[in-house]
Amino acid sequence: MDRLPIDDALPALLDSIRSRGMAVLQAPPGAGKTTRVPLALLDAGEAPGRTILLEPRRLATRAAAQRMAATLGEPVGQRVGYRMRGESKVSGATRIEVVTEGILTRMIQSDPSLEGVGTLIFDEFHERSLHADLGLALALEARGALRDDLRLIVMSATLEAGPVAALMGDAPVVTSEGRSFPVETRWLDRPLPGGFDFASESARLVLRALDETEAGDVLVFLPGAGEIRRVQGMLEGARDVALCPLYGALSPAEQDRALTPDPARRKVVLATAIAETSLTIPGLRVVVDCGRARRARVDTGTLMGRLVTERVTRAEAEQRRGRAGREAPGVAYRLWAKAEEGALAAFVPPEIRTADLTGLALELALWGAREADELAFLDAPPEGALGAARGLLEALGALENGGLTEHGRAMAALPMHPRLAHMMLVAGKAAAPLAAYLDSARGAREEDLERAMARAGGDLRREAARLAKRVPEGAPLSLGQMAALAFPDRVARRRSGDAPRWVTVGGTGVKAERGSPFADADWIVVTDSDGDPREARLRQAIAVGEDEVRALFGDRVRWDESVRWSGSRVEALRIERLGAITLKQAPWAEAPVEAVVTAMIEGIRNAGLTPGPAAQRLMGRVESARARGLDLPAMDEATLLAEAEDWLAPYLDGVRTLEAFRKLDLLPALEARLGYAGKQALNADAPSHYETPLGRRVPIDYGGEAGPEIAVRLQEMLGVTRHPVAGGELLRITLLSPAGRPIQVTADLPGFWAGAYPEVRKDMRGRYPKHDWPENPADAAPRAGAKRRS
Repeated sequence: MDRLPIDDALPALLDSIRSRGMAVLQAPPGAGKTTRVPLALLDAGEAPGRTILLEPRRLATRAAAQRMAATLGEPVGQRVGYRMRGESKVSGATRIEVVTEGILTRMIQSDPSLEGVGTLIFDEFHERSLHADLGLALALEARGALRDDLRLIVMSATLEAGPVAALMGDAPVVTSEGRSFPVETRWLDRPLPGGFDFASESARLVLRALDETEAGDVLVFLPGAGEIRRVQGMLEGARDVALCPLYGALSPAEQDRALTPDPARRKVVLATAIAETSLTIPGLRVVVDCGRARRARVDTGTLMGRLVTERVTRAEAEQRRGRAGREAPGVAYRLWAKAEEGALAAFVPPEIRTADLTGLALELALWGAREADELAFLDAPPEGALGAARGLLEALGALENGGLTEHGRAMAALPMHPRLAHMMLVAGKAAAPLAAYLDSARGAREEDLERAMARAGGDLRREAARLAKRVPEGAPLSLGQMAALAFPDRVARRRSGDAPRWVTVGGTGVKAERGSPFADADWIVVTDSDGDPREARLRQAIAVGEDEVRALFGDRVRWDESVRWSGSRVEALRIERLGAITLKQAPWAEAPVEAVVTAMIEGIRNAGLTPGPAAQRLMGRVESARARGLDLPAMDEATLLAEAEDWLAPYLDGVRTLEAFRKLDLLPALEARLGYAGKQALNADAPSHYETPLGRRVPIDYGGEAGPEIAVRLQEMLGVTRHPVAGGELLRITLLSPAGRPIQVTADLPGFWAGAYPEVRKDMRGRYPKHDWPENPADAAPRAGAKRRS
């Protein structure tokens, strides 16, 4: 057996396990930790019970088991076996069991004491998957409460070991220096322009790498299966090489072909991020990093999950680069310029911070943890995301008053997302094909869910048959209803208007292109979108009928009474709702008067008071008196609007429109606001009218900046030799012509008679000869109209 770098660190690791029962192992990629550590425990007799090796991916799980079994000269399933969902190769002789992360969660939840298990090894922990974080938290809880003899090893290539060791009670840290051959890095000469064709540029870089290197297989990192297919199509026939795709959805035989050397030709492996760690590809000398990675993201408010394509981080780029130097010196090509390197993020955030936490919330409830801080997580799950996940579980019937229901317990037993588990339990075996499709889909390529399932083929049928065995027969439901069971918050009804736009039960907007197969659909279930929290773009859906929705969710339909201001009137409605969707509405004739008045006041505040002349004069009088210190209620418009409930509400009975309010005389309401004592005090301080010598009452306006004022015909003021006073101030008088036009404005009437009047008299006598224009106005008698005929 060839010696590997990890071998030098194994004695220290075994000593740590003997003395403390736990250890953190730091070892760079290619050191051999994945296969050597379990075998070393087996050889040294340091593994009482089975050793469980946790791997983040199915491909790595199978490959690690095959490599260890080959080292022992045995077929897989003897001393070394593996288990993953839907596939298992273990026997009574199995001592080392390689499992995917979800399998460990089920093991601990089913048997917290982990009977028969001696050691748990968490491989590639630096990837910080949600299942790995949860698995370690559950294992630490089980070790502390039930199994102090359970041995825990956390292995990582790039993770800082200190925080993990502290989480494990200051576990010993063992470091392997590793072995890596020099890798030359080659960048682009200059950054690519915006909007470049990703597949074309990736294919061009692969061809450059083949031309510039003479030997060795090539590993190309691409974000997803779609990009792999496009780049593969561009490379077909361009060079004499074996093109091998490598991604999770391929069959085991196709994956093995990518990992097996081709003796006749150079091999180009077109892979997703599954090839970053854990796997050794013999003969690999060249890496082409196209600089993109696909990640799951979820909006915590809408629980709209989506796959996004992002720039790789510096840690990912280094991990990929190192693949070229595992067996010999190599070359790494990067689809970006060296100057762009500094703009890359340092690390990928832990999945627990960005992922859909519905499954985690269900696992916590199954474990009996009411709060996440009851378990030892390296990073605590965000409260908002966890709260949203619990809300969804309540909608699915898995939680009630924070506790797990029997339905929730049954959901947790099914190996799928809680949405799909709920659907399977209600709809039964008939939902298995839909569950199999949705569980395996990694971004929709076909907008119509039903057509996409028809194209999925044999793999879907095999997985559906496996899932159908887990549940009994269920209620007869349409495919749309089954989808609605899984996504009750994403049932959507079309908005009014021509564009294909919908609103979901959860309140999220969804839109599609006009050419969408659902452009005319009134009701749909959104199974995939781009996740935009403002208005998501539809990626995949299925049509459903309103009657089908009502049949499923009739117990969630409610009638709301709504009284609100709408445009220029109070709108009182009874509204039938399903979540944020309005099913129908009708006028609410029996709406409470108080609610109508409250809505009316809201509209008045938006529109303003616009009081009539008499009310305006009263408001001016009050504010003038208040400025002089009189204790009266404020009557400026801002205060009146703010306090409208106190003085205006009693006068709004029967008023429902802005037009009706405009016709309402506000004077009685304002006078009532003053009260009897206030009116008496106001009349004494600021009289409402000035009585002319002829006994006519002229209203005084107190609202002007120059003080109180009146407008009166000049002839009515003849003989007045003392200027009138109102509110303690000289009354500003606008003297009018017989036609009612202003002649003069004065606050000194005697001075006007003596000064400017003669000139006014000359002008006015010619214009209005029938009216009296005496030479001595101070001694003349006032008149109401023209002179009498002699």
